[in-house]
Amino acid sequence: MEILAQILDIKDVAAWFLNKNPAPHKKLQKLCYYAVAWHYTLFDAPLCTRDEFQAWVHGPVNTVLYNQYKGTGWQPIHPNGEVDFGDKEEFMEMIWLTYGDLSGVQLEILTHEEEPWIKARNGLGIYESSENIISIDEMKKYYAKEYENSQNE
Repeated sequence: MEILAQILDIKDVAAWFLNKNPAPHKKLQKLCYYAVAWHYTLFDAPLCTRDEFQAWVHGPVNTVLYNQYKGTGWQPIHPNGEVDFGDKEEFMEMIWLTYGDLSGVQLEILTHEEEPWIKARNGLGIYESSENIISIDEMKKYYAKEYENSQNE
């Protein structure tokens, strides 16, 4: 796959998903996490700026997005403008087709079974808050194995 040239902001990634379908905050966080993680894995390059995710109790959380949408509770967040993803459109569609049908709770459960989040929470209690960063290297290692396994099926 060729490296995609344009770099956007994490809020643009969120806006793309919200334009696809309004979603509650938890689901939006996880969709953005998977977009960031898979982009690093497949292209060895960032999808966007401000793409750091912390290993919170309910899964990966980007604090930029958290601060923007924390007041929305469990209600779906509606789009507030279109974003042109240009050459990244196909990549974003792939993430949407893979994860878009899952609920926020299902995505939370999925991330809890995956090494990047587990390793970032190492030594923490089940409900202990954390600002530990989920390592990009761990994302790339884990999702590269997942990709390889999917190609062998």
